[in-house]
Amino acid sequence: MTAATLLITPFFPGCHKGPAPPADDSPRVQAITYQGLQDVVVLENLNNPTSLRFAADGRVFVAEKGGRILTFDNLSDTTPTVVADLGTAVHNFWDRGLLGMALDPGYPARPYLYVLYTFDSAVGGTPPRWGDGCSDPPGATTNGCAVSGRLSRLALTDHVMTAPETVLIEDWPQQFPSHSVGSLDFGADGALYVTAGDGASFNFVDYGQTGAPPNPFGEPPGGIGTALTPPTAAGGALRSQSPRRTGAVALNGSVLRVDPDTGAARVGNPMYGNADANLARIMAYGLRNPFRMTIRPGTNEVWTGDVGWNEWEEINVVAPTASLVNFGWPCYEGAAKHGGYDSTNLDLCESLYAAGTAAEPFYAYKHSDQVAANDGCGSGSSSVSGLAFYGHGAYPEALHDALFFSDYSRRCIWAMRVGANGLPDPASITPIVSQANNPVELRVGPNGDVFYVDLGGKIHQLRYLVPTAVGSASPAQGPTPLTVSFDGTASTPGRAGETLTYAWDLDADGAFDDAVGATASYTYETAGTYNARLRVTDTNGVSADSQPIVVRAGLTNQPPTVVIDTPAVSFLWSVGQTVQFTGHADDPEDGALAASSLRWDFRMLHCPGVCHVHPIQSFVGVDAGQLTAPDHEYPSSIELVLTATDSTGLSASTTVRLEPQTVTLTLATNISGVRLSLGAEEGVAPRTATAIVGSAQTISAPSPQVVGGTS
Repeated sequence: MTAATLLITPFFPGCHKGPAPPADDSPRVQAITYQGLQDVVVLENLNNPTSLRFAADGRVFVAEKGGRILTFDNLSDTTPTVVADLGTAVHNFWDRGLLGMALDPGYPARPYLYVLYTFDSAVGGTPPRWGDGCSDPPGATTNGCAVSGRLSRLALTDHVMTAPETVLIEDWPQQFPSHSVGSLDFGADGALYVTAGDGASFNFVDYGQTGAPPNPFGEPPGGIGTALTPPTAAGGALRSQSPRRTGAVALNGSVLRVDPDTGAARVGNPMYGNADANLARIMAYGLRNPFRMTIRPGTNEVWTGDVGWNEWEEINVVAPTASLVNFGWPCYEGAAKHGGYDSTNLDLCESLYAAGTAAEPFYAYKHSDQVAANDGCGSGSSSVSGLAFYGHGAYPEALHDALFFSDYSRRCIWAMRVGANGLPDPASITPIVSQANNPVELRVGPNGDVFYVDLGGKIHQLRYLVPTAVGSASPAQGPTPLTVSFDGTASTPGRAGETLTYAWDLDADGAFDDAVGATASYTYETAGTYNARLRVTDTNGVSADSQPIVVRAGLTNQPPTVVIDTPAVSFLWSVGQTVQFTGHADDPEDGALAASSLRWDFRMLHCPGVCHVHPIQSFVGVDAGQLTAPDHEYPSSIELVLTATDSTGLSASTTVRLEPQTVTLTLATNISGVRLSLGAEEGVAPRTATAIVGSAQTISAPSPQVVGGTS
């Protein structure tokens, strides 16, 4: 039985109010589950950071989704240097962007930085093709804005890019705005390991049936413009099975092992020497979205976190082997057959089922289940978003050699502790952080501590048994002479029962010699902006510094008042609908602000259980415009955030959340007890489901079935 793709039209449309979205800016010290660990922000004021790397001398490199790379002298540096800006080439849209970065292990003797990003063009084309957006038509989630991926090496002089990038690989065709490129890392063998997703739809069973033109990459068995049909279709998500297709091999949904100087296959790869250069690069394939990976220290084992669809998140292990490893996507999700793709009776899946050769994940957790008992992380929504092996630092011995992993949607971090065989044991998972802020990567850094990248604009460090310094100022601005009262009583010791001593740097000269005690006062005679700091020291002599406490002396301005005029919160959208937006801002000192002072951020809030945010697109320097409501699985909402910045740099924001029109689908059969699949979810008919008006839904029936003893 074949699958049908239906376009849902209005029928008793309604509005569903989902759970409240996660906070955009949470307190600096989060709800820590593991006793003695503290979540401390060490870098902030970043623009959607995605990746973090530490040099041997303590220098810090941070990649931003839009294409900028910054470097900090150390974790105390508040004025980064721009290493490179690849924004013109990067397609910064939805889950696309500059997502992977690696520092050469020999840095700075080998002064190279490697980047993996969504390339805003076809392979070999000239960017920008779409310009950080996706016009409609073709429509981001209907026919998709086709792009590719790029792996490049940047040569740095004094930590700054001084020559054009060296492109090592261009491939990874991507039709839809997620499952883009992934991660970069170096193994003990000096090889560069690379991951990327399938570039297919996250809304429906995608085998290459859509596009503008259909089948935009000319995947088998048809050419460009030929809409593929089962059972022979081998496009869409099936490009993750590319090594098993006819024709040239694509790199989607795979783990690569390449030479960092050339991008060519590394000697020792399973298919090294094959005439197809891409096939020679691949170690493993059959992955949906291996967004993050890590290398187990001292080995060449690649541990990937593969983001699932509606059922399972996977952690997979790719060890050096004489043959390619196939993890089975889209024919499998987790260890089980995927209902939606199985029901479609695709040749590539049916032959894989018959062979029984798909590798099972090392560990998988179901979206509807807790990862660890009493972890406080919720369920129903999941996206594994980071992995890192902790070594033998200050953390308790129980965490030594553990695999830390994070989930962006659940906002949580866990540790899979080591078992008797020296490997992480899925039966020994310990909660580490609950309510983590938007974790999209984990790394081990100075002192062996685990750090995580917060897509909301910060870098966090997980510190063990160290004090936390938190300071505030009142008033934080005013005319000179300005007398300010400082309060450090929110600071906390690392161990219960310890006491803290306090030292203040209030004149921002770098010396903590201006005051002592939990509170302090200082008078600013000269106008200017001052970054005051507090340093606390516990009874063991361990110190910690606060984030800058900004004081604006001689400045009396107030932030602007921001208003979104349209759309109103009562506006209900459907997929493909044009949404007009207008807004304005007034400032007490500057008056009405010009459009050049405004920024709009368009986000999708997805709430299948725990809410998570997909940044989609930004509009800068306009007071009006329009966007096209995208397709996304229910329950989802649109968020529009308008930010205004006045002439002194003060900013303020306001948000409107727009709910969709919905329709109730009833799936029924003329024989009771027959199983039907709606997208990735299978159930027995009759049953109902809620969908967003205008969304594409794939409905299929597994065949054959036995009901009441009858086939």
